[in-house]
Amino acid sequence: MRLWKRFWAEEDALGTVELILIIVVLVGLVMIFKKQLVSLVNNILSKITSQSDSI
Repeated sequence: MRLWKRFWAEEDALGTVELILIIVVLVGLVMIFKKQLVSLVNNILSKITSQSDSI
């Protein structure tokens, strides 16, 4: 238990390198799936627009 507490205390924040890697991966995923994401957002917005008339 003492080892776990010591490990937890040492890992208190994300490092800059890890944060940059996460951002790079997210940007890469957006670039790869751009068409699918745009299509999905357009589909959701069109459903919201069409169903908002019934409110």
